[in-house]
Amino acid sequence: MTMHEALLPATVLRRKAIIYVRQSTPQQVQSNLESQRRQYELVDVARRHGFTDVEIIDDDLGRSASGAVDRPGFDQLVAALCAGQVGAVLCLDASRLARNGRDWHHLLELCGLVDARVIDLDGVYDPCKPNDRLLLGMKGSISEFELGIIRSRMYDAARSKAKRGELRISTPIGYTWDRHIGLGLDPDRRLQEVIRLVFEKFRELGSARQVLLWMASQNIYFPYPSNGRALTSFEWRPIRYRNVISILKNPFYAGVYAYGKSEKRTSIIDGRARKSYGHHKPMGAWEVFIKDHHEGYISWVEYERNQTMLAANAYGRVGDTKSGRGGRALLAGLICCARCGRRLNVVYAGRYPRPVYRCDRPNLQLGQRRCFGFGGRRIDETIAAEMLRAVAPMAIEAAQEAERMLRDEGNDRRHIAELELQQAQYDASLAERRYAACDPDNRLIAAQLEKAWEAALQRVEACRQRLEGMHEQSASTACPDLAGLADDLSAAWNAPKTTMRTRQRLVRALITEIIADVDEGAGEIVLVIHWKGGQHSELRVRKPRTGEHGCNTPEQALAVMRSMAGRWSDEHIAASLNRMGMPTGQGKTWTAKRVGDVRRVHGIHGYLSADKNGEWLTLRDAATKLSVSHHQVRKLVKAGIFSSEQIMPGAPHQIRAADLESEQVIAALKRKGRPCRVDPENQISMFSNT
Repeated sequence: MTMHEALLPATVLRRKAIIYVRQSTPQQVQSNLESQRRQYELVDVARRHGFTDVEIIDDDLGRSASGAVDRPGFDQLVAALCAGQVGAVLCLDASRLARNGRDWHHLLELCGLVDARVIDLDGVYDPCKPNDRLLLGMKGSISEFELGIIRSRMYDAARSKAKRGELRISTPIGYTWDRHIGLGLDPDRRLQEVIRLVFEKFRELGSARQVLLWMASQNIYFPYPSNGRALTSFEWRPIRYRNVISILKNPFYAGVYAYGKSEKRTSIIDGRARKSYGHHKPMGAWEVFIKDHHEGYISWVEYERNQTMLAANAYGRVGDTKSGRGGRALLAGLICCARCGRRLNVVYAGRYPRPVYRCDRPNLQLGQRRCFGFGGRRIDETIAAEMLRAVAPMAIEAAQEAERMLRDEGNDRRHIAELELQQAQYDASLAERRYAACDPDNRLIAAQLEKAWEAALQRVEACRQRLEGMHEQSASTACPDLAGLADDLSAAWNAPKTTMRTRQRLVRALITEIIADVDEGAGEIVLVIHWKGGQHSELRVRKPRTGEHGCNTPEQALAVMRSMAGRWSDEHIAASLNRMGMPTGQGKTWTAKRVGDVRRVHGIHGYLSADKNGEWLTLRDAATKLSVSHHQVRKLVKAGIFSSEQIMPGAPHQIRAADLESEQVIAALKRKGRPCRVDPENQISMFSNT
């Protein structure tokens, strides 16, 4: 080591001196101005040593020297050393150049190769000399050790404070740290109501995406911080899925104080250590976990239930129940195979696709034969009937609860709208005060403030109209009589407005799992239902034979065909069935061809005109035989002159041919000029026959 007064070789002085300036964090750059000034004053030290060419490298201000981040200024210094342009490197102390041994010793090795000096406030060091190199190595080790000590003390203090629940960690939206009372709920009531509404709708709908869709349909907005991490001012925007999921998964809303939920990981990239943060750890590995630390929006039990439901919705892993997501299969994700234990898949087959439950996993994964498969319509109807029978005693309570939930939902929407109106009115009053405080002559600012005031007033009017519309809708819309559900659960289950998703959620609320098997000998499907609460029951459903389907013609329609066939054509039968409102097995209207197909399948002999013996006639046949109109024949039937038979109201008339030859019919047809009525026996006619 050589003192300040010692002269440097001329070969060294002809090269340039580099002043390396660095501070570790942006806060130090803004606050520690004295350290920054002292580093820049090293220019005078370099000139006192005789350097005329002095360069300052300050590209690393606000960057750590631990080796975990890139330092373009240090890389520039190393490049200049390799080029042989540097005679001396000046720094305030060794910690400014590097706080890790790799960078420090690499710098010393380069300085020794090009005969460059290292200068600080203590003296001038020649890395080519063993004593100076030893001293520089000790300074680098002390700098690295010092960083470790500082970091260890800082982390230990933070952990100690966190174990007491006093460390002011960043809080999610809905909480604030107060200087006097500590951690508490955000005083903004509108913000609190929105967060509570997310939990209430998830409790009701059971799906984060359904919560998002409902809130978006109701035009409910969500707060976004407009000032970074301070969380003191918010901008209300349409809600997103990540907002819903972040609220549901954060244990902070359940009153839990947690510290050490994530960890950092270090990897070597391009020869440098790179640290990445935010890698989540399992709950059991968290460093601090304090329940009931602060007031929560939900309880810890509800939080655990929400996590279980979210996991089942997202993955459907072994032991979980897949959430009800609609479709046409009631038991999708709920029914399992009794032979291999796997869940049955749902496939849709047929000309008119219907759900089929099938155990496909052995075939897809192992190439083995499928365990079994069966149609889903009968199974779904059987399970639905069994479930409705089980819940019938609780129907009245369920109806009352549904009515309460419907009423609370309307109140929540109106309350959110009222809070939004209050916020809009405050923003409008604030914009008015700003405009009033502005100098009218400064038109550049006054015009912008006036525009902001006008926009705030328009928002107030829009919020007021929305709130009035809600009040009018609640006043005009009659509350449905949900108590009627107790009398007719089946009608409510089969109602057109009852979606399959609603039915699936109801099934999952009562049934844990269904184990299915096929009894080939008896030709039955065996279902073992595991109810919530530990009860079990077994059902047996007849398995359809090969070729049998569920589109069967109703027995009432078959009875009409058997009564009318043989005397009426297929066209007459089809028209009669349509008038009586009896559809086909597929829900379609009747045609002559469909009637004929059903007759042939069930062995019903059809109408053949050549086989008719003339004993029975239709209205048309009777009118033709009597040479009168259909209207006259109908009047004769109505007057009771001859009788007409009908299988049921709306079916064609059947008139016996022998009745048309009676004297009453002949006399009624001969009368002219007055209605064809039968003269009562004891009534004198007002008109003569002449």
